[in-house]
Amino acid sequence: MSVEFDYDVVIIGGGPAGSTVARYVAQSGVSVVVLDSRESIGSPLQCGELVPTNDEMRRLCPDVPDMDDLFKTPKSAISKRTEVMKIITPSGKSLAFDFEGLVLNRVAHDEALVELAKKAGAEYKVGCFVNKIEGNTVYIRNGEEITGRVLVGAGGHNDPIRRAFWSEKSTNIPVKFSLKEGNYGDAVELHFGSMAPGGYAWMFPKSSGANIGLGIQKNFSKGKSLNLFAADFIDKYEGDSTFNGAGSLPMSGTIKKFVKGNYVLVGDSAGMVLPSNGAGITIAMIGGRIAGQVISEHIKNGTELIQYEKIWKKQMGRVMLNSKRSFKLGSIMFRMPDWILNIFFNRLTKAIIWRAVTCRRMFWII
Repeated sequence: MSVEFDYDVVIIGGGPAGSTVARYVAQSGVSVVVLDSRESIGSPLQCGELVPTNDEMRRLCPDVPDMDDLFKTPKSAISKRTEVMKIITPSGKSLAFDFEGLVLNRVAHDEALVELAKKAGAEYKVGCFVNKIEGNTVYIRNGEEITGRVLVGAGGHNDPIRRAFWSEKSTNIPVKFSLKEGNYGDAVELHFGSMAPGGYAWMFPKSSGANIGLGIQKNFSKGKSLNLFAADFIDKYEGDSTFNGAGSLPMSGTIKKFVKGNYVLVGDSAGMVLPSNGAGITIAMIGGRIAGQVISEHIKNGTELIQYEKIWKKQMGRVMLNSKRSFKLGSIMFRMPDWILNIFFNRLTKAIIWRAVTCRRMFWII
């Protein structure tokens, strides 16, 4: 006797990863619902809002197909287009690189992803805080119970499915940022050194103002709080703050397994953030599309869910491996005094630094 479920697929979390899974599941005709604890998906803002353009993504992730099908960022979600990224040393010296980027209106971006999923046929339930998961059932705080053939954890680093069924730990880096008013030029900036130990600080200019913030590794901070590091860096930029936000990024790369039985992880909950540069939005969407397509084939044709992991490795395995290596090397370097970093960051090492940031082999031979 076949078991009846409320939906074929239940997704916890309506961010870029969850909404992308929902879009690709729904457009295949499979029933799917997205549960999100927020009343308005996309709010509150929790990140720096920078993503590469589709052309830049083709260069950064050459094994990922059909970028234009995946990334359909509407003009309304783009605050500014950038062409230059500056790497700033502790002394203030900068190295400039060609980089085609989009500084988003992240709230509008996530809302657009929700609309794409809904147009494909996905349902959304907001204000749904998940208490627990047992078997195929998701228990909501309001007493509702929702069942699904496949349950997807897309709820970030603290996802309830990840918490309940995975023991593997990730290195989570806390971040704080502000949206500030003012004119900050056209180049995006990444700052390295003691102002953001074990991580980096950023300034991403927008059409009006900028997103300015940083992330640190607490075990590098010598007891100084994230709030103090953030205040010291953000206050260097003139202008009034219109919004202050915070979050956390998993920065140790992907976990070993994305699938356990009928449970699937995607996005931050699976560690889909590139450790060497903190990129998470586009990487989560790459994982979301793969997961959505494999889950659809699983529901319709019995394809094993483990195919999701195999396809991910083909498309993103090399990029993630290079990014992990760069992060490990950087974690050693960033324990060094600022004056050593000032020496290392120079025109002779410029190509090596850029290869690390863009997740390629740093020295061509390792």
